[in-house]
Amino acid sequence: MRSGCHALLFGLLSLLPLSAMGDVPTVAAASDLQFALTEAAERFRQETGRELRVNFGSSGNFRRQISQGAPFELYLSADEAYVLALHEEGRTEDEGVIYAVGRLAWLQRAGGDDLPTQDDPLAGVRQAIATHAAGQGRPRLALANPEHAPYGVAARQVLERAGLWEASAPLRVMGENVSQAAQFALSGDARGGLVAYSLVLAPTLAERGDHVPIPESWHAPLVQRMVLIDGAGETARAFYAWLQEAEARALLAQYGFLLPGEAGMDTELHP
Repeated sequence: MRSGCHALLFGLLSLLPLSAMGDVPTVAAASDLQFALTEAAERFRQETGRELRVNFGSSGNFRRQISQGAPFELYLSADEAYVLALHEEGRTEDEGVIYAVGRLAWLQRAGGDDLPTQDDPLAGVRQAIATHAAGQGRPRLALANPEHAPYGVAARQVLERAGLWEASAPLRVMGENVSQAAQFALSGDARGGLVAYSLVLAPTLAERGDHVPIPESWHAPLVQRMVLIDGAGETARAFYAWLQEAEARALLAQYGFLLPGEAGMDTELHP
């Protein structure tokens, strides 16, 4: 009788969604994916019935947490170097795959008549510096912290290329990640900021801000790689595979990412 009850219980459990049985993995994702991956996770849930917990933050902070044993099962970084470093430490199943290349944009509050042109996307930075030098205010310039945020590194490279890094120092306000930097860029005391192109295309930010893309050649490529962490469960594996399929790739392209294997992306970036 006891064995029969056990068999019945196992049969009932097999009918439950995996999320009801505890297979709800925690995913660590770069902040530039805040809108794209939220939508992707919802589509994945609708199609498979599997739930995910997605944490967004700076890639560098997640790399450190995973190195220290944080219980993430899937890691999507905005800088592939962090993934490769974790692989060298034996924290991941393999080297993962490149899923996208990110882009940078200038973002400022919507409705102004001073949006820089595509020919001169850093005009707002120079205007802010000139305003401050003339003693007429301190308009803030937002970017992610280059110490642990790949988009902060790219923003610094852009400003250094233009000879504006040092001059902008009194005006810079650093976000913990690029999503926070975007919020700073739209605040009342900011002239604007250098943030992820994928964020400015999201409807919630597009309603509040205007943007200009930054040429990709002005900074090192933002090569984004994802990987399964050692011990990842079946749901994490399924989502990892789903993100490499056509539907997910189309969603990433919708948010302005360049994709592996498509025109415009250097073939040398492929895994």
